[in-house]
Amino acid sequence: MENVRRYRALASLCRQQAAYRPLQNWELLGQAEHFEYLAEVELKAHFDACNAQHDKDAVGASAWERPAAA
Repeated sequence: MENVRRYRALASLCRQQAAYRPLQNWELLGQAEHFEYLAEVELKAHFDACNAQHDKDAVGASAWERPAAA
């Protein structure tokens, strides 16, 4: 999650710089878009890992919760 914050901060800085540097406007906005993309990739990886762990925990828990044959 720290990487997501860094990427979003870099994207914000690029957009701020684009406002003050009209000659480099498109290049800076492109870099901002790239950093936002990297942040999305990091978020997706984080939530995929969380969901995989949750699924693994749910499978392990269900083995303990099965009713015993009487």
